This record gives sequence, C-alpha cells and structure tokens, in this order.
Amino acid sequence: MENRKTVVLQSHVDMVCQKNEATEFDFMTEGIRMVVDGDWVRADGTTLGADNGIGVASILAVLESSDVPHPALEALFTIDEETGMTGALGLKGGFLTGDILLNLDTEDDDEISIGCAGGVDLTSKGTYTPEEAVKDGNAALTVVLRGASGGHSGMDIHKGLANANKLMNRVVLEALDHVDLRVSDIQGGGLRNAIPRESRTTLVFAESDRDALTAALAASGEVLNAEYATTDPDLVLEWSDVAVPDHVMGEDDQYALLLAIQTCPVGIHRMSPDIPGLVQTSNNLARVSVANGQVDIQCLNRSSVDSEKDDHARSIEAAFALAGLNTERSGAYPGWTPNPSSEAVAMCKSLYEERYDESPRVLACHAGLECGILGTNYPEMDMVSFGPNIRGAHSPDECVQVSSVQKFWGYFLEVLNRTPAT
Repeated sequence: MENRKTVVLQSHVDMVCQKNEATEFDFMTEGIRMVVDGDWVRADGTTLGADNGIGVASILAVLESSDVPHPALEALFTIDEETGMTGALGLKGGFLTGDILLNLDTEDDDEISIGCAGGVDLTSKGTYTPEEAVKDGNAALTVVLRGASGGHSGMDIHKGLANANKLMNRVVLEALDHVDLRVSDIQGGGLRNAIPRESRTTLVFAESDRDALTAALAASGEVLNAEYATTDPDLVLEWSDVAVPDHVMGEDDQYALLLAIQTCPVGIHRMSPDIPGLVQTSNNLARVSVANGQVDIQCLNRSSVDSEKDDHARSIEAAFALAGLNTERSGAYPGWTPNPSSEAVAMCKSLYEERYDESPRVLACHAGLECGILGTNYPEMDMVSFGPNIRGAHSPDECVQVSSVQKFWGYFLEVLNRTPAT
C-alpha cells in the first residue's frame, strides 16, 4: 500500500481523574481497577480512562501487528487534552507529513464526527476579609450535596444534569430566606471538563435557629430530589454537626458572592440554528473554592461560534465582577469547522453504510476535539473522528462496551485498508 496516502492516527494519552467520595484511590500511584460487567468494562469507583485510552490502545495494536494491511502511518499521541490541549497546541507545522488524520476520540460507534466546539477557560479570583466567628450561642453544620450524575461538560451538557456547585449555592440562598447564617467555606467540583458531582459548605448560625435551618435544608433537599429524579436519581443533600470554625465571611462579601454564583450562566446558552440537536454555546461552573479569605471559581465556556463564545464569556466575567472578582481567560482553543467536501468523510460514511446497512450519524459535537487545533497548522489535512461506545466519560460511571470495541476495530481496519491512492 505504498501508493496510498499517508494516514495520521491520533489519540490523547491523558485521562480525567475523578472518583466517588467514598472511594480510596491514588491516581498518581495506583493502576485503574477495571471490572468486566457483562458487555461493559468499567472501573471500581473511579473514571476508567477509556477516554482516550481505547484510541491509544488501538493505535498501538496496529503498530505492533504484522498482519494488518495499512498505508504509511504516523502515530500522534498528544498530552493534556483534558486540561487545555497543550499537546496539540504545541505541535508545529511541518512535523507531520500525512494527508488524512483519523482521530479516535468519538464516543458513539454509529457516529462520524466532522466538527467540534472551541473553548476557553475562565478563572475568577478575589479576596475577602474573614471575620472572627462568634462561638457563644452559635453552632455549625457541614452541608454536603453529593451523588449527582456528573459527566462530560461538553458531550453531556444537553442532558440537564445537576451542577452541584449551582445547586449548593441555591440551597444556601434558600436557607438565608429563613435564618441568618454565615458561610465559613465552600468546596465544590473539580476539573473544568467534568460536570461537578459534589459540593460541601460549612455554615455558622445561632443555635436557636437550628430547627428552622434544618427544616429549610430538608425542604431544599426534597425539592432537588423531585426536580432531578430522572437525571440524578442518587442526588443527596445531607448535613452534620461540626465545631464552630474560627472565621466566616462577612455579610456583604457573602451576599455578593452568592448572588454572583446565582447569576453565572450554567448549561446550554444556545442551540445551533443550523445543525439540528447540536449545542452551540454552553458553560460549566466547574469549581468553587472559598476559604481563608480566598475565592477561586473556574468555568469552561464552549462554543462552535467564536464570537458567541467571547460574548458568553463576557457575561460570566460580568457576574463575578459584580462580586469584586477578577476573571482571566486562558487555554483558548479553536473549533473544528466541518468540511462538507471531505474525501475521508465520504469514504468513512460509504464504508459504514456498506458494512452495517444503515447510515451513520455524520455530525459535529459540542466536545473539544484536537482536530480544530491541529487544523490551524495543517489546514490541508483531511480529518475525521470515530470510536466505540463510551458512556459516562469524565465521571466514575465511565464504561466502554466490549461488543462496540469489536465493531469499531473491524471498521477501523477497513478504513485503513481503503485509504485512497496518492
């Protein structure tokens, strides 16, 4: 097959490290504890890393084999796709010579991806002067919201899943409707590309208001359970007594911050008017950290339209500016614009129809694939993305389907076999 076009096989080697609150696991020192569950492979209480380990494994399998027909190949393994795509951003033009790039990072085996959203990280920081907590006559509770489904902040953003950071803020504001209280700290969420599953806060209040506060918390919990019964059936709001901490937020700082978080947009901002069912612009309120006079809030803003992404980012910046926070943008990456005349896409679509007697879904996605970045330095390279069924990516529910990997593998080898001539 020396007369065929050179193909670049591309996947990223990093994974999202998330675990259930009760799971004891060190991602830096332990190997993933994989479990075969019928037709699915999952991990015991952590993310699996099938995103994008299954793509990496597939490329390595082709490189290792001596009986897989293929044209000249270039294997491109990128780092940090999940935390800013710095690997793809660092790749300069002229390093690759391939004509076609196969990105193996799509998560539905009946889908051929031909475009994706761009994104930008927003980090809002500020300070406040902690006030000394009055301990006489006061008490404190640690309130925990846990059990939200979580998921990929791009691919799952349209599902209406609970955002633990947003809901915890709501719980505190609803409690303030009934009792006077002070926030000592808030810790919620984790990585920008994961919808936050858990949040906790410590509240200080007058002991005489205990019954009113716990009644308000119970009412909020019941309402959230009802609202999210379908999407987040394991959502739990619980609380426990703790010692009164030494410091709390001042009333004015607390009120400004809670209103800013309430104002911050979360989830879908706009659906694409051109591609049915495609989320065009969204935001994930990924991380909220408030403690010891420091506020750190992290968002990931995505859009397939750069101008709308910038405007939506400005709305987020404005919300937190009203609370005295300064917002910085970083890690911006471009979207991948679909190419309707792509020879590689046409070949992949035709092959799928031939093998499975049905048409694949040829579409753009709201996740951030590296093709957009790679295309800036390799504008003539023909790109397409596909992969096996992966569910629950970026959450401890992540799993990959065994039978789907078999389907993907056969299809992948035949794509290589049908690489067009130069």
